[in-house]
Parts: sequence; C-alpha cells; structure tokens
Amino acid sequence: MSNFSHADIDGKIKMVDVSEKKETLRTAHACGYIVLNEEIMGRIKNKSIQKGNVLAAAKIAGINAAKKTWELVPLCHQIKLTNVDINFKIDEVENKIFVTSFVTGMDRTGVEMEAIAAVAVSLITVYDMCKSISQDMIIGGIKLIKKTGGKSDFIRDS
Repeated sequence: MSNFSHADIDGKIKMVDVSEKKETLRTAHACGYIVLNEEIMGRIKNKSIQKGNVLAAAKIAGINAAKKTWELVPLCHQIKLTNVDINFKIDEVENKIFVTSFVTGMDRTGVEMEAIAAVAVSLITVYDMCKSISQDMIIGGIKLIKKTGGKSDFIRDS
C-alpha cells in the first residue's frame, strides 16, 4: 500500500500532503454528453423549458461544481482556481449535447477533479431541468481529455 498516495503504511486512507510541492500553473480539460429526445432538444434550442435557460443554468452549475469539488470529493484539496470555462455543442443528428470544461489554477496539485466535476454537474443540471418532459435521458462519456502541470502531463489518445 505504500505506493498508493492516499494510504499510509498501515493501509489507512489519508489526504496527500502537498506542502513540499511547488505551486505551478495546472490545467485540465474534460468532456461528457447527454442524450435527449427530440422534444427536449427542440425546447432547449427554443429556450422554452419551463425552468428557464437550460444551458445557462448548466454552465453556472458546472462552474460552481469546479469551485466546490474539494467539498464533494473526499481527500480532494481546495484549489486556487484562476478560470473555469464550460462550453456546449448541440448535435441534432444524435440528439446529444456535448459539454466540455477547461479549468486552470495556480496550486500544488492538479485540477483534473475540478474539470470532471464541472462536466458531471453541468450534465446533471441539464437532466434536472428537463426531467419534467421526460426522464428518458442518458448521461455518458465523462472523461479527462488533457491535463498539464505538475510532475506529468496527460493527453487522451481518443
């Protein structure tokens, strides 16, 4: 268990000590999607969902999620975020809305969890705002695309 950073020598869970790490610029980019039916897709595009502008609400929710990730994920550090950006792409052929997040911060640990949380909560918000029309929606494909800063960088091949 000594190679697992979130466990002590006895295998008990612990928060990673990042005190000795250097503050550097950290970035992360994540994505995911929600599959909707045609009625929901049309109503989102026409901004005629009873609860309001779905994508505006989902963007705010995603930004808030990135800022609050440390409160949601056990052992996650509170990060000094410098930017959170959420974008949406509507695919009318497949009735999907793709969500991407881009998160930056100056800190001693990465912002991957913040980017992933931003996407997840944005998608959950779309679901919540549309569920009165139909609950037949599917959230999927949430993944880290890229991260920079710290000991290593990561870029997903596909």
